[in-house]
Amino acid sequence: MGTPLGDFVRAKRDSIRPESLGLAAQPRGRAPGLRRIDLAGRAGISVEYLTRIEQGRDRNPSPAVVNALADGLSLDPGERAHLRRLAKLTTAHCPGSARPAPPSREVRPTVLATLRLLAPAPAYVTNRLGDVLAHTPGLAALLGPSGLLDAPAPNVTRYVFADPRARTVFPDWEQLADELAFDAGLGPSASASAWFTSALAEEAGPEFTRRARRHLPPPRHPLHLVHPDEGPLRWHRERLELPAPDEQFLLVLLPADEATERAAGRLGRGRPPLRALG
Repeated sequence: MGTPLGDFVRAKRDSIRPESLGLAAQPRGRAPGLRRIDLAGRAGISVEYLTRIEQGRDRNPSPAVVNALADGLSLDPGERAHLRRLAKLTTAHCPGSARPAPPSREVRPTVLATLRLLAPAPAYVTNRLGDVLAHTPGLAALLGPSGLLDAPAPNVTRYVFADPRARTVFPDWEQLADELAFDAGLGPSASASAWFTSALAEEAGPEFTRRARRHLPPPRHPLHLVHPDEGPLRWHRERLELPAPDEQFLLVLLPADEATERAAGRLGRGRPPLRALG
């Protein structure tokens, strides 16, 4: 069974053109990507040890090894931080372990006050697992008909992967699924992420697991969704990270075109109270 760290190293290695690192191009017919022997040499570790890391047989590499892998893969600062986080997730991931304490669903009063100021814009407080912790009336008007908010504890990630309606609501389902699977692997804590991804893998199957094993940051594009009354809409997403220890984000949807802006005005006319979901 793979690990977040091993899956990322293997996927990143496969994505690198050897000539971009000053190495000879691979012979024609060979699979593209950096050879394991080349990465091991650049990182100063043995091929056998690199193989154990990639296959998930070594779950606790030292910080020095993680930094050496980052050097060998020529990661940029953002990728290096991502690699270190995956190393922590790998160490914490123990298949079959008891469910950890769930992340807090409490939203600070000042954050709720900020949501009120954003109304009627579609906005909500979430975490990397996709929990919807509080939302504006605008979000209810936009996503209420989809059924996403019907659950006692709504979760965007679970809805997208486990509810068949999601593929109709989100025409660019593949893109959104890539984003959500990537985020779910990053927190809000290593234990919560490991438990959530394992549980959702059983529920959602290969569509989730193959994305969860990728661990490469996907491109972010405007969100496309279909509203039953307003039709296709396009939204830019601004995600503002709240300070520690919240491990939460404030996500605001902004119209990406004039048609969506007009629809947003119509959807925002009804303004029920702000909803916090405990």
